[in-house]
Amino acid sequence: MSEDQDLTPPARRLPIQIPYLSWRDLAVGVWPLVILTIIAFIVTLRFVSPAPPHKLTMVTGPADSTFERVGERYKKILAREGITLTLLPSEGSVDNLNRLAEPKSKVDIGLVQAGLTTTDTSDLVSLGSMFFEPVELFYRGSTDMQRISELAGARIGVGPEGSGVRALALALLKANGIEEQGPGPMRLSNLEGAAAVKALVDHQLDAIFLTGDSASPQAVKELLHTEGVRMFAFARADAYVRRFPYLNKIPIPAAAFDLGAGLPANDINMLAPTVELVAHTELHPALVDVLLSAAYQVHGRASVIQSAGEFPNTIAYLFPLDQEAERYYKTGSKSVAYRYLPFWLASLVNRLLVVLLPVIVVVIPGLRLLPQLYRWRVNRRIHSRYSELMSLEKETLRPDVTPQRRAELLQQLERIERRAIGERTPGSHADQLYLLREHIEFVRENLAHECAPPATAAATPIK
Repeated sequence: MSEDQDLTPPARRLPIQIPYLSWRDLAVGVWPLVILTIIAFIVTLRFVSPAPPHKLTMVTGPADSTFERVGERYKKILAREGITLTLLPSEGSVDNLNRLAEPKSKVDIGLVQAGLTTTDTSDLVSLGSMFFEPVELFYRGSTDMQRISELAGARIGVGPEGSGVRALALALLKANGIEEQGPGPMRLSNLEGAAAVKALVDHQLDAIFLTGDSASPQAVKELLHTEGVRMFAFARADAYVRRFPYLNKIPIPAAAFDLGAGLPANDINMLAPTVELVAHTELHPALVDVLLSAAYQVHGRASVIQSAGEFPNTIAYLFPLDQEAERYYKTGSKSVAYRYLPFWLASLVNRLLVVLLPVIVVVIPGLRLLPQLYRWRVNRRIHSRYSELMSLEKETLRPDVTPQRRAELLQQLERIERRAIGERTPGSHADQLYLLREHIEFVRENLAHECAPPATAAATPIK
């Protein structure tokens, strides 16, 4: 027996455990997916709005005013959606705007007459124009008054500080040359609404200005039936609209207010700014949908001064139109969830859909790629054993390999085989493992085989 033949190892049968699944390789593939999903969730949560509040505070106007009546109607509609609307009385539009602009007032929404300004409105947006608020000038006289300038020196009720009617009345009086500091100084009264109407009827005032935030329709009707009291017709309405862009000319036909009594007796023009629903920029988007849905129910019908469907609309004079409100006006309806589900459930569904976005974008594609990543991991490990095997085999082909070196290479080959077996290759790749072991055995046989001496090979006769 030769020396090389003595190095031939005995036949071995190394135990093999082939699991159904390699949990280690699976975990290595799952961890990146888990990390990506967590990152996607964190990024998504930055865009998820918190649950909408179920309480809102709205600033309206004086008692028995149009503003207060509108607020009461909003309150009933929102109550059906499970939202509690708290109504706060005020002096009118100017007061409403100032309280909305005040961060500590905790007022969420309010009705504000167009054409007003305040110090800081950067935090406010408009939800659109809700209705016309006609300005009505009633005066005592035996003949029709042609110009407001004829009121110079008269006792005029313009409403209290903070009311929209006062701001508009002073602007109209100033445009006609009547100012507190000018010739024929005004004698102003802070009376409003029913108190102003009573003062005019009792001859305590010569003229009064009324608008929706300071008087009720009943008060206007009472004045139309009062002897000696006339309603100013605004014959130069076109000029006023040019001078004050936020005003609208509204033609009123004769007898429109009272067909039986024929009031007014002749066609007249009225001037009316629009009233905007103003809110803070952080108002929850879901509440914008609910509020505008209520606004359509309250303001969408026809009346003496507006056509059906004319309000609410996207005209905004005071502030930029809210983005959610603009989307609502364009689509014409609430989102699908809010259309068919209760408010609280719809808000939950919408937020869940946003949270599930990472599952759709990351998890589902990731799960589809996971089997490929798993196979790549197992194949990569098997291929690494092949790389070691090929490197070892190259060394066996060298002519100067000594018997001692072949013994060392056999030990290395043994370690390669043990690593291949000990790495728990899953059953789905068992064929590759067995093929690898065959190739290992092939290299082992070549390594153990004693190479023939070159001289012997040269002396062999050629047949």
